[in-house]
Amino acid sequence: MKRSLRKWGIGIAGAAGIWFALSGTAFAQDAAAVVEDHAVALDAMWLLVAAFLVFFMQAGFALLEAGFTRSKNTVNILMKNLMDFSVAALTFWAIGWGLAYGTSAGGFIGTDQFFIGYDASEVGVPLLASWLFQVVFAGTAATIVSGAMSERTKFSSYLIFSAVITLIIYPVVVHWVWSGSGWLNTYSGSTEGNWGFTDFAGSTVVHSVGGWAALMGALILGPRLGRFAADGKPRAIPGHNIALGALGVFILWLGWYGFNPGSQLAFSSQADASAIALVAVNTTLAAAAGAVTAMLTTWIMKGKPDISMTLNGVIGGLVAITAPCAYVGPLAAVIIGLVAGSLIVFSADWMEKLKIDDPVGAVPAHLVNGVWGTLAVGLFATIEGNTGTLGLFAGGGMTLLIAQVVGVLAVGLWTVGLSGALFLGIKMTVGLRVSAEEEEAGLDVGEHGSLAYPDLSLPEPAPAMSGVSHSPAK
Repeated sequence: MKRSLRKWGIGIAGAAGIWFALSGTAFAQDAAAVVEDHAVALDAMWLLVAAFLVFFMQAGFALLEAGFTRSKNTVNILMKNLMDFSVAALTFWAIGWGLAYGTSAGGFIGTDQFFIGYDASEVGVPLLASWLFQVVFAGTAATIVSGAMSERTKFSSYLIFSAVITLIIYPVVVHWVWSGSGWLNTYSGSTEGNWGFTDFAGSTVVHSVGGWAALMGALILGPRLGRFAADGKPRAIPGHNIALGALGVFILWLGWYGFNPGSQLAFSSQADASAIALVAVNTTLAAAAGAVTAMLTTWIMKGKPDISMTLNGVIGGLVAITAPCAYVGPLAAVIIGLVAGSLIVFSADWMEKLKIDDPVGAVPAHLVNGVWGTLAVGLFATIEGNTGTLGLFAGGGMTLLIAQVVGVLAVGLWTVGLSGALFLGIKMTVGLRVSAEEEEAGLDVGEHGSLAYPDLSLPEPAPAMSGVSHSPAK
């Protein structure tokens, strides 16, 4: 009897042990699945929140451009900033995303994933979340152009350009650099089989693309009426509301915390958290340094600290740090911003000497500092795991810097060629510029039939009534 009970006890204990072992394995598997689900949810939420911040930059661009231009063109500025993103969303959903991230044809262009839809069975961060994060970047590239071409461009012609830049010009550059299969950078952290060009959040991919196109638009359009005297001397055309411009810059600075930190694309690990913190700090320091040097440069050159240049110094610092923000330390970020702020002032003067009219300083901010920030990666990169090699000043030699130069030149040639041809084609067909009469009266009335400030448009005085005094009471 005792032996029998002992056997039963051993059997029960063994069965219990097996049950606990199996259930423990199942529990561990369930726990791992929950952790993985939470990581995916956190990464997706981070992408969406960052996308919302970048979208809000459209408001910043609208206010900056409106404030830096004349009141008679405010409705036109607001309409362009509203509609270029609206057009970008549709074209990038239908075609642009596929050209950027579809299966590669020789590292040059994507060939599928057009008209992307919803897939409830997909695993990992939803494709639609990635699309939303990318489309706000496409909208940014398009809206940069509107500032340089403001106060004299046909609204319909601008919409045509907005469609083309987000349909093909910008997506092809994205494929070259960010798709994981492009000829400029095949995959992150490696330089095998490609140039190893590195642009973390878009100094070249977004800002230089917009800047090159803005330069071509301004050149082909010509300057605003009265911008240069008969002898070629520049004449200032002040914006109507510096407060709007300043608010726009603060909004853009806030939105950049989605632009740069969001480009980490994940927030579910310690490594992600550390990288995002570094990017956010570098973004802050470069913007602040850009403001300081732009202010000091104008103070020294003109005897007074200039508000519009200082505000653009912030934008220049933000643009410049966008490419290297994940690859450099805080000290390098300050240096990059300091250079960017002075470049804003000097390049604006160069533009005037060349008689290129850019009402809001889009070319100095986005093109000049987009190029500077991209080259700064090759000079200052100290985090080798992200770039594949170190920058020149960190002992990495010329390899990375050469790759950056190649990328800048390739993107510049592509964008200048296509945008220049497009603007010339529009000019020779439907027309690019409004009439002189419409430009003098303001695009708000001529292009949209409305006014931003109707209460400031004084009505015709009523005829005096016989026998009635209109003098003030004494």
